[in-house]
Amino acid sequence: MRPMVRVLATIVALTAIGSPAFAQKQVQLLTMVSDPNGGEVSTLEPKDVHVFENGQPVTVTKVEPMQRVAKVQILIDEGSGMPSESIGDLRKAVGGLIAAIPPGVETTLVTTAPQPRFLEKATTDHDKLVQAVSRLAPDQGVGHFVDSLLEAVERIDKDPNKDAVYTIVTLGTTSGDGDARQADVNKIVDRVRARQTVIYAVVYNKIGSSASSGSIQLDLAQALGPGTGGRAEIINIPNRLLTLLPEIGAQMAKTLGPGAKQFRITVDRSSAGALGAMSLSVDGKAASNVRIERK
Repeated sequence: MRPMVRVLATIVALTAIGSPAFAQKQVQLLTMVSDPNGGEVSTLEPKDVHVFENGQPVTVTKVEPMQRVAKVQILIDEGSGMPSESIGDLRKAVGGLIAAIPPGVETTLVTTAPQPRFLEKATTDHDKLVQAVSRLAPDQGVGHFVDSLLEAVERIDKDPNKDAVYTIVTLGTTSGDGDARQADVNKIVDRVRARQTVIYAVVYNKIGSSASSGSIQLDLAQALGPGTGGRAEIINIPNRLLTLLPEIGAQMAKTLGPGAKQFRITVDRSSAGALGAMSLSVDGKAASNVRIERK
């Protein structure tokens, strides 16, 4: 019998930060800021940024632009859960996703069947990524949605560049993961929260599958995607990937492109008590990947 794995229903939202153990009067937040219309964000003034704690405004004293590196991991289930006749569509869809990612973004490709394996290690070389996609081939094993996500968040956790902006696109199916462990699910959720990783999760749910099939993948995708500023998509037809993955790429490009910038925002709280729920907004701009800077 497969062990019951519970998925936390909510991840800390991008604009909601809290840590009861964090008690300082001055707090610094890191956030990505982009122009919804695609323009470049060059500078911000404190008056443009609004921060609240438990619904009450706090004073923004300084806003500093920061150098940041955008990093993307793409996890692809090419196993038995994906119809072998759809491999051409899968290659084309992943190629469309890669084409939409802005130049200079470090991208890693990983296949998940019969276990997570690098298709292409982290690179900014677009030609290498395109060539790697051409090597995608069906595998008779099942994809490992949970294991591949766990490895992806562990790679992020070990990255010495703590100011990098991380995004994971995970394409799974409802096959496999029958032996997923609760401890692994908890680690994924905790590390996604800690590093404010944005998750775009797509799960192919074959029509006619049993109600219990793929429940872990479906629940985890729906918990991670919307709660991190990404999205979760459950599809029943593989060729939906042809339009969906390039669409996700275009959505990612708005916050990963050269027009988006990371800022350090310093705020003075009313007291040095336990930190409450905080939210942040920027006039006329979109804020994402918000987190407290730990020192």
